[in-house]
Amino acid sequence: MPLETINYFLALGTIAIQILTVGFLALYLLQKQFPDLADITQFLKDWGLWIGFLVSAFASAITVVHSGIFGLPPCPLCWWQRAFLYPQVVLFCIAALRRDTSIALYSIALSLIGLGIAIYHHVLQMAPVGTLPCPAEGGVSCAQIFFLEFGYITYPMMALSAFAFLIVLMLFVRSTPRAL
Repeated sequence: MPLETINYFLALGTIAIQILTVGFLALYLLQKQFPDLADITQFLKDWGLWIGFLVSAFASAITVVHSGIFGLPPCPLCWWQRAFLYPQVVLFCIAALRRDTSIALYSIALSLIGLGIAIYHHVLQMAPVGTLPCPAEGGVSCAQIFFLEFGYITYPMMALSAFAFLIVLMLFVRSTPRAL
């Protein structure tokens, strides 16, 4: 499958995860006002660790495929975002197998840092050239856009969306009593 087709479907998936993130955040904030949606809330609490594992594993795999198979070199900010995404795959897997919801706080912390880097990276790419400093020295420029779909979805936006989704998801998991 050509890279352009893969990127188009990834962009559609990014929009879907953004919609889910906003919907889940609204549900989290308003769950007491909408008791009819308790089944969805309970589902996210019960399966949040496995969903987090799948999302982080898929996002990590995508970065490896784009770099390793399609030869797109990651910039320094991409590497930093990966540094806060990759460990979550292992943490989610262990926590899901042990049903240990205490990981939620660790995931939120990692995701908040990754989210901050992704926001900076996205603004760096979308703002006029020279607006923000790029940490690349002689390597791949962080301001270079390898992928742009629907006028705003870039690689940093995909990372931003994944981190935001994980944060909201872990808010549900965090409110679940911890199993030993």
